[in-house]
Amino acid sequence: MTTEPCWLVTAGEHGGHVLASAERAGDRRSRAKGLLGRAGVDGAFVITPCRSVHTIGMKFALDVAFLDEAGFVVKVVRMRRNRIGLPVWKARTVVEAEAGAFERWGLRLGDQLELRA
Repeated sequence: MTTEPCWLVTAGEHGGHVLASAERAGDRRSRAKGLLGRAGVDGAFVITPCRSVHTIGMKFALDVAFLDEAGFVVKVVRMRRNRIGLPVWKARTVVEAEAGAFERWGLRLGDQLELRA
């Protein structure tokens, strides 16, 4: 099971603003496990490819952003513990963070994000 450290950064017109440190799931096992078993997460957890997530067995609520193939945020939801989310068919990537993080970061629908090493 591998994760890759990186930075979650705004892209596009206002590019270059770092939102948070992030871990990118580096293999199928990491994508499947996600944040299960953790008491929290510093920064963000990024899953690619991904169109849906769940919080079954999670110890905390999540903010979840669904990104299209160009990195634009197409949907943002807050998921309480022990929920199953519906798939977002336009999504190619999911960004997860502890509930409340997106508000602190100023992350909104329509923002363009990228990951930088």
